[in-house]
Amino acid sequence: MASKKRPARAKPIRIEDFEREIILRPLRIEDFDALVEMQASCFPGMATWGRDQIESQLEVFPAGQLAIEYEGELVASASSLIVDFEDYSDWHAWKEIADNGYIRNHDPRGDTLYGIEIMVHPDYRGLKLARRLYGGRRELARRFNLARSIVGGRIPSYHEWADELTAREYAERVIEGQIYDPVLTTQTANGFVLKQLIPNYFPSDEASRGYATFLEWTNLDYHADPKRRYQRVHNVRVASVQYLMRTISSLEDFEAQCVFFIDAASDYKADFVVFPELFTTQMLSFLKPEDRPQDAARELAKITPRYLEFFTRMAIQFNLNIVAGSQFVLENERLYNVSYLFHRDGGIDQQYKLHITPAERRWWGVSPGNDLEVFETDRGKVAILICYDVEFPELARAAAAKGAQMLFVPFNTNDRDGYLRIRTCAQARCIENHVYAVVSGCTGNLPFVENADVHYAQSGIFTPQDVPFARDGVAAECTPNIETLVVRDVDIEQLRRHRLRGTVQNWNDRRTDLYRVVFGGEDGKSWEV
Repeated sequence: MASKKRPARAKPIRIEDFEREIILRPLRIEDFDALVEMQASCFPGMATWGRDQIESQLEVFPAGQLAIEYEGELVASASSLIVDFEDYSDWHAWKEIADNGYIRNHDPRGDTLYGIEIMVHPDYRGLKLARRLYGGRRELARRFNLARSIVGGRIPSYHEWADELTAREYAERVIEGQIYDPVLTTQTANGFVLKQLIPNYFPSDEASRGYATFLEWTNLDYHADPKRRYQRVHNVRVASVQYLMRTISSLEDFEAQCVFFIDAASDYKADFVVFPELFTTQMLSFLKPEDRPQDAARELAKITPRYLEFFTRMAIQFNLNIVAGSQFVLENERLYNVSYLFHRDGGIDQQYKLHITPAERRWWGVSPGNDLEVFETDRGKVAILICYDVEFPELARAAAAKGAQMLFVPFNTNDRDGYLRIRTCAQARCIENHVYAVVSGCTGNLPFVENADVHYAQSGIFTPQDVPFARDGVAAECTPNIETLVVRDVDIEQLRRHRLRGTVQNWNDRRTDLYRVVFGGEDGKSWEV
């Protein structure tokens, strides 16, 4: 009797054979080739991204550039940046808002996420990948506490209905679900509200009959910052001292002269008061060292602890931030010229002079510092460029890259030529970097104090030179060579807008493809501006 054949044993089901991997992740520069290939498939005939544009997007706002990977293949992407809603009225001006794809106008302090592009590879449509991308953008808005997300779009199926319906009627029927549009239907299904139809936006888009859409999604988790939101003016009051150098007989005389100016600035309710570079050399008139000037400078450095204690107390007592000029400091037998920022909450920051003049080296033996600092204050970010330092544009460029909005320039010059170098360069730094500059200098004479005997100054407050600012870029300045104080309000918010929409945009229009500024600090690490 023939034996029955046993049925073949069924192979066990391997779950991993059926699994698929789909990942929403940040875009990477390694995705570039696949990205432009997908873009060409999604938008035939339209120019694709350049590598420099994608590199800029990833450098400026990497979190805003999203990609979807399916089984190891790039199948969808979305690009965005943060802007301030009040800065733009023409939301259809894509080239302006997106900075032509470079997004250098990205504003981390803004309140709106603006989507500049979203695309899904034609071979992978139907997987609701756009929903994942819009969900990723919603998470970005919540993560960065943004009030809204704004997108533009097309209505590519409108050409099928254009003979029967106006664009408005078509859009209304799409929103009501009576007509399916591959773009507008997806956007409204993801919580966006149609705010405007824009005619003649893209005349060559025959499918949309030249129309574009403007849509908005509202972040219900948004919490407005009462200190900044809806505040369209951010005034900071600064005072610049023009300090008279005259013979004094004691340290108490020096402190009394300083108190006079600090008290006056406080009466004006100033946020900052700036004193000149090395105005402390006035004390050499009573120290009367009989040895070389280098020995005199080192003798003056012994007073630094009392100088620090005095200005710390003054900043707290008079409730203002004090840039106390600069003072000699002796460290490891090396003499430095150091400016101190005394915060009104009692904190102290310091900036070493980085470029030493031939006279400083010859007369006093001053050594240069090696680090550029930008200081966070209760009224914005500031940097200190001590006298000669402002004549080197790379320093101000680096400070602006670190977020500095004001440059404080304590200086000490002995003639008009020297002063004009400081003034001219300070004004140039304002233009180049969209910042304010406050210069403070000494006037008067110190008989028989070598290298500090005569002085020339005209302290002032300078602005960028453009329509919204003061005439000639001078917010205020002193009469030359008299003892006085100048006070003025400067608007930090206006600076931000000027960088974004000024008549010229020096910061955004730098040719970093031709030249670069690389800054190396004392820690041995270098960084590119």
